[in-house]
Amino acid sequence: MPIGNLFKNCTYYWGFSSLISYFINHPLYTVPSTETQVYVGLSIYFFGELGNLSTHLAFKNMRPAGSKVRVIPKPNGNPFCALFNLVSCPNYTYEVLSWVGYAVMTQTFFSGLFALVGGAQMLQWALGKHRNYKKEFKDYPKNRKAMIPFIM
Repeated sequence: MPIGNLFKNCTYYWGFSSLISYFINHPLYTVPSTETQVYVGLSIYFFGELGNLSTHLAFKNMRPAGSKVRVIPKPNGNPFCALFNLVSCPNYTYEVLSWVGYAVMTQTFFSGLFALVGGAQMLQWALGKHRNYKKEFKDYPKNRKAMIPFIM
């Protein structure tokens, strides 16, 4: 990772975590009106995190150990990896989903902004990776989108 990205990433994560924690711990913070909202947000968060983990493990296992060979990402039988049929970067899709769940659970403006800004950055990366996959593999699935199924 380039050193410039290190500063950008640290600023993003530390800055937003400071803002979010300030408002969540503020005496005037209004908790969600029902526990259902918290449990729904938490469920979305964990679903997204499990999907993210599953796709990262699938990416890791697509390349033989010690090899630089690149292959077209495909599902591996894990239900979370079925998203490979629809998007090139399901790990980003799942990560944004988990942060949306966090925003639902905490109901703070900055949690939502964190998910939105992170999602915009991941979409930019996904579009680049998707473009590279299409250039590199002539038989790359035509109906696959970059990060958002059926849309983009």
